[in-house]
Amino acid sequence: MEDEHEPLLNRESRGNRSGFIEFEGGIESIKSLGEFNREFVVESKKLWYLAGPAIFTSTCLYSLGAITQAFAGHVGTLELAAVSVENSVIAGFSYGLLLGMGSALETLCGQAYGAGQLDMLGIYMQRSWVILITTALILSIFYVFATPFLILIGQDHRIADAAGLFSLYMIPQLLAYAVYFSIQKFLQAQSRMMSMAVIASTALLLHTFFSWLVMIKLNWGMVGAAVVLNGSWWFIVVAQLVYIFSGSCGRAWSGFSWKAFQNLWAFVRLSLASAVMLCLEVWYFMVLIIFAGYLKNPEVSIDGLSMCMNILAWAVMVAIGSNVATRIVKHVRVSNELGAGHARTAKFSVVVVVTTSFMLGFAISMILLATKNEWPKAFTNSEAVKKLVSELTPLLCICIVVSNVQPVLSGAAIGVGWQTLVAYVNIGCYYFFGIPLGLLLGYKLDFGVTGIWSGMLAGTGVQILILIWMTYRTNWNKEASIAGDRIKHWGGEVAKASDA
Repeated sequence: MEDEHEPLLNRESRGNRSGFIEFEGGIESIKSLGEFNREFVVESKKLWYLAGPAIFTSTCLYSLGAITQAFAGHVGTLELAAVSVENSVIAGFSYGLLLGMGSALETLCGQAYGAGQLDMLGIYMQRSWVILITTALILSIFYVFATPFLILIGQDHRIADAAGLFSLYMIPQLLAYAVYFSIQKFLQAQSRMMSMAVIASTALLLHTFFSWLVMIKLNWGMVGAAVVLNGSWWFIVVAQLVYIFSGSCGRAWSGFSWKAFQNLWAFVRLSLASAVMLCLEVWYFMVLIIFAGYLKNPEVSIDGLSMCMNILAWAVMVAIGSNVATRIVKHVRVSNELGAGHARTAKFSVVVVVTTSFMLGFAISMILLATKNEWPKAFTNSEAVKKLVSELTPLLCICIVVSNVQPVLSGAAIGVGWQTLVAYVNIGCYYFFGIPLGLLLGYKLDFGVTGIWSGMLAGTGVQILILIWMTYRTNWNKEASIAGDRIKHWGGEVAKASDA
């Protein structure tokens, strides 16, 4: 009997006793350009079946913080700078670490689902909760001492005081991150995108209305921003837990189990490897905001750069690529296909997503470039900030195109399980090349924000070239075999029972 929740990408075939899927024709039989084009369209439909709701969900989630910053910009430049620094530096640090650690679930759940080991998904999620909540409690110390930390790294005292106060208000959001990222990977591995989209869109509508009400009409300022932003994140978490506990996920959730505390140390090691890889990407742009705070007129520099970062993140999400959230579409596709033993299908899916992401990123860049004097008005009333953002828009457009390719490639790496290798690539390209070049251009050669950003963008460019080379050189048949071994290793007793 056909499972009503089975994703479209797997309905064309069925699993055999080994848990792998027997594939007929399709990508495995491409012999001409015409057949390639036909399969490209077929694969695009499968990807967009997952990508459409996932992009919408991720855009909604990112928009929560971005909308808060937009309303803060209409309250005042100091308020916008404070919210931007908290969102980019304090919350950004924690977001990167927790998202990265949660990405261990991405590889395991994606490949376990592809191999039909549904019983392990709930166990994996519970193990992830234990690790991420513990990590969040430790990170709360960072929020408590945010002001002295920001002053220590040389930030303007007025901005540091305001951002530190806002950080204290945002500790509930930190705990919501810890629960949400595990749920996100659990649901996305099963392609349950539509339920996530409905919850996220409802949260966004409520968030926008209440942000306007308490920040602008009631004049609560940053206190109102914190109340609404915390409330929106916890609304999403509770709604998704209700969805899971109601039995909507079938065998994937069978209740709480003590097995969640087994193999914790091994799970921590995999989580840390994932965290290092993604943190180095997320923190890379966090560093950009910090450096902007050292320039002349730091409020204007931070405000202008944070606006560009918001647009960049939005564009990457719409074009299937960035933040830790839409990249899961590619991770799920690659992980599922490798777990199911489809090496060439996994490789082909990467080609399709890279091509699509590049085309969409280019289109969005052209729209921004044509409206560079208009779109900044939605974020601020300051003429100085508008002027800076208009000057930065050409660089923003280049960054959008580049950033729509890079996360797709690193996302495929997570799907395969290359977290540690890509972490080394990120360290070299970002921190030994991109940042030093940016500092040289920004401070020594006095190009300011443009110079800092240009140097760091060059680091991303080098990383892309290396990832393309790695993807091209990959033996996908070997990776499919490794994926099967990984599922047996992590599946524990459930896997053994299934084999029997």
